[in-house]
Amino acid sequence: KLSINAFDYNCHLDLIKLLRQEGELVKLRRARQKMSELFPLTEEIWLDWLKDEIKMASESSEREKVYELFERAVKDYICPEIWLEYAQYSIGGIGQEGGIEKVRSIFERALTAVGLHVTKGTALWEAYREFENAILETAQPAPGSVPSSEQQQMLCSQLEKIHMLFRRQLGIPLLDMEASYAEYEEWSEDPIPETIIKNYKKALQQLEKCKPYEEALLGAETPKLAEYQAYIDFEMKAGDPARIQLIYERALAENCLVPDLWARYNQYLDRQLKVKELVLSAHDRAVRNCPWTVGLWIRYLLAMERHRVDHSIISEMFEKALNAGFIQATDYVEIWQAYLDYLRRRVDFTQDSSKELEELRSAFARAVEYLKQEVEERFSESGDPSCTIMQNWARVEARLCNNMQKARELWDNIMTKGNAKYANMWLEYYNLERAHGDTQHCRKALHRAVQCTSDYPEHVCEVLLTLERIEGTLEDWDAAVQKTENRLARVNEQRAKAAEKEAALAKQEEEKAEQRKQARAEKKASKKAKKTRIGDKRKADDDDEGEWGQEEEAEQPSKRHKGDGDGELLEEDMEVETGLFGRSGPEKPDRPANQKEKASTSRKDIPKVLHDSSKDNVTVFVSNLSYNMADPEVKLKDLFESCGEVAEIRPVFSNKGTFRGYCYVEFKEEKSALQALDLDRKVVEGRPMFVSPCVDKNKNPDFKVFRYSTTLEKHKLFISGLPFSCTKEELEDVCKAHGNVKDIRLVTNRAGKPKGLAYVEYENEAQASQAVLKMDGLTVKEHVIKVAISNPPLRKVPDKPEAGRASQFAVPRQVYGARGKGRTQLSMMPRALQRQSNPVAKAENGMVQNSPATSSEHPEEPKKMSNADFAKMLLKK
Repeated sequence: KLSINAFDYNCHLDLIKLLRQEGELVKLRRARQKMSELFPLTEEIWLDWLKDEIKMASESSEREKVYELFERAVKDYICPEIWLEYAQYSIGGIGQEGGIEKVRSIFERALTAVGLHVTKGTALWEAYREFENAILETAQPAPGSVPSSEQQQMLCSQLEKIHMLFRRQLGIPLLDMEASYAEYEEWSEDPIPETIIKNYKKALQQLEKCKPYEEALLGAETPKLAEYQAYIDFEMKAGDPARIQLIYERALAENCLVPDLWARYNQYLDRQLKVKELVLSAHDRAVRNCPWTVGLWIRYLLAMERHRVDHSIISEMFEKALNAGFIQATDYVEIWQAYLDYLRRRVDFTQDSSKELEELRSAFARAVEYLKQEVEERFSESGDPSCTIMQNWARVEARLCNNMQKARELWDNIMTKGNAKYANMWLEYYNLERAHGDTQHCRKALHRAVQCTSDYPEHVCEVLLTLERIEGTLEDWDAAVQKTENRLARVNEQRAKAAEKEAALAKQEEEKAEQRKQARAEKKASKKAKKTRIGDKRKADDDDEGEWGQEEEAEQPSKRHKGDGDGELLEEDMEVETGLFGRSGPEKPDRPANQKEKASTSRKDIPKVLHDSSKDNVTVFVSNLSYNMADPEVKLKDLFESCGEVAEIRPVFSNKGTFRGYCYVEFKEEKSALQALDLDRKVVEGRPMFVSPCVDKNKNPDFKVFRYSTTLEKHKLFISGLPFSCTKEELEDVCKAHGNVKDIRLVTNRAGKPKGLAYVEYENEAQASQAVLKMDGLTVKEHVIKVAISNPPLRKVPDKPEAGRASQFAVPRQVYGARGKGRTQLSMMPRALQRQSNPVAKAENGMVQNSPATSSEHPEEPKKMSNADFAKMLLKK
């Protein structure tokens, strides 16, 4: 697997675990080495590795390798445990030359790195003091002997070192510092100086301010990002650089895959501390943790340039960035632009030619080719539709190299890539030509722009006329006027045709809508007429069935015929789907009268399902169930009892007594209803069951329940083109090779049938980005799948019909009442007196001016007029 995808983090972990169990020490060391080159290692991995190496290190040369390993370990993250292990290991080499000084050096570096850690710093200070106390014990003279002056001096020096350690520690806010103060009082033969007591009290006050933040971290769940951010804000206000750096490092140790946190930390280091080793180390760790984030790479390149890192190293880092696997095509444009900016700043343009200038031109050409080949092949777009890189190249050639010929070639290439129809592109070229070219080429560019521009031709025409007004001859002016007039005439003609076409389409849509409405009304009227005729006949034939118009008669239509002496009856079956009286079938022998009465009674017994809105908080609405579900109450009760005690299940039935596929489930407690929502989309009898809160849509018309995110999720993939036969388990086998899969959702329709789509959630963004690289275009069961980061498009909100048509040059609709225009709603006003509520706007220069009526979202209804009003109107005429 690692040969296929070297960036599979979990696969590295599994390999290391397996090799450690097998005892393959050589292969284990090689596997850890390979992983550390690709990723920063966690504290646990480093400690395991260090302990294994310490066991095998016996000779001095092997101890040096362990020291080198410790140096690598402390650079990945700020880990007090690793620093403590490093210091304690170094004590083992105290017998070598300079051993004591080396141990002290490591302890001092450890205190600088993590000595301010409020909860874990105390252990390091105590270990340092124990080491110095051990040296003090060895320096004591033998009992009964008189120490020499050198021994006396050495003892005093060692005592001073321990005093200094106590005093330094007591000036730092650390947990259990009261115990450290008591220990110092007991150890010291002299009283503690007032300055130390003052610093100690000040540190105690600082500790009290820090405690709420430390307690919040202890009580919070991983990743504790909000708690760390609050702590960082607190330290930023205090302004102590060492403490700010430490809290950032603590936060990053637990949130190493959060790019924004790395960006804020690096920005602080760049602007405040400005220490080269510290800044570059932080930037390097940022891009190793979040290689898919282009902003971190750009900041790294800038920091390297700012601290004057060698050009070859910066170029090498840029090549690493290109192979980082960005998730958007525009990311590659940004990283290329940042690198080209760096190369441009290296060039001395006072010279006609130089090595740096040739390198810059070569990089521009490579960037254009890279976006065309590599990026476009992967994303189906170059990410640079406006050719910004080529525009910048042209600006460099024109302004800095005085090479307008090359700049014109580049702009000609830009226009051939589909940009010739945009006015702003032509004007950008015109401005460049105006500043560094000549009038002849400016005129030529504007003439081409007038001919090609389709979005804002009026603006381009105006610029051309302005040029000729200032610099042109009479012939140039006449040619420009004629060209612009002809062009604008064609544009207005095209716009008028487009407006007519849009109006015709809108009118067709209106006519179709009116026809559909008319057809529905006629169908409804015919059903009502048939129902009335059959009802009248039934009343005449069988008066003892009950009064005409009762609901049960409408729900139980039947046709009776006179039989022979036994009074045998015939019944006609009706189909509810086509209307109660829409179709008749062949006559069949009817059941006995008592059986029919029993059936009629059973249908009457089906109560109308009413819902008490006061119980919405303990009720859920269940839908999309199978219509063929036998005994839904029993089936659903068994299903929902796992959530809590069910008070009642109210399935909804049709007039024929068949289940309609939805019901209300009422619980005894509100928490049970909330827990029942987790059963949403559970497959029941082959269909996904929908479970949603019970909400009155009349009071909350906009209420909708959609349990999945509709925004960009960088740790989640969207997969399309899957075969319908692909199961969740089969897809998981494909995806887990690229990271730890947290969840897989196969998208289905309401009937539970697969749509060939799926969402796959990984643990972090890094795994998701690597999965996109490896899985996009993969063949699964002879189907080529497409894989992308999940970023659902925004749902389009339909425009209001009146406003939409007004903007599309459509004829405005007549305004009717709330229910629309009925079939019998005839106008009794003479045509000569009829007025349009929204007159068609007058077209000017090919554009329709919106009238106030069309721009209003709520047009006023026509005022009702009485006969007297009509008479007054006619008299005025």
